Amino acid sequence: MSNITQKELLMEFFENNPNRDVEHPEVVDWVTEEYKKRTGQIFRDPDRGIRQLSQSGFLQKVKKGVYRYDPKLVKKRDLEDFTPFQKNAILKRDNYKCVICGKGKAEGVELHVDHIKPKDLGGKAKIENGQTLCSQHNFLKKNLKQTETGKKMFIRLYDLSKKEGNNELLYFCTRILEVYEENNINGHIIWTR
Repeated sequence: MSNITQKELLMEFFENNPNRDVEHPEVVDWVTEEYKKRTGQIFRDPDRGIRQLSQSGFLQKVKKGVYRYDPKLVKKRDLEDFTPFQKNAILKRDNYKCVICGKGKAEGVELHVDHIKPKDLGGKAKIENGQTLCSQHNFLKKNLKQTETGKKMFIRLYDLSKKEGNNELLYFCTRILEVYEENNINGHIIWTR
């Protein structure tokens, strides 16, 4: 029996499939079966392992459920964190408030300095790429692209304005969501009129 780690097995799969867009089920099926064969144990959470490899810069997330391993990109990739100086500058610029909901320390909200373009998608640790988010909005954003977060927010706002009969807001949200559709942005996020 082998004593290969789950992470090593995931990396082996992707290293054997370079420069190819691989769908999530293919990876999960292979690693769970291979891990059982090699170790006699069950691979408990392959999803988490794939996410961690993506967040660390080993994999590119092409779209939801599709990953790519590009050996050239991995070697060049450096994930950047904000320095304490940068964090303070971003918090000050954003007036110590979440840029989404406007809540801040005065309301007892925990604030985070967040990469607008996530660092695991190549976002740099530059003040222009930083924003202040409350812990709730930072958690919701996760590693979605900013456009995905925005589209989901406008869909929720659209549904709410429809329910409340707020035609002005409904029209506004409709126009924004139509722009997403016209430009084929985030088509995997479904908007139902």
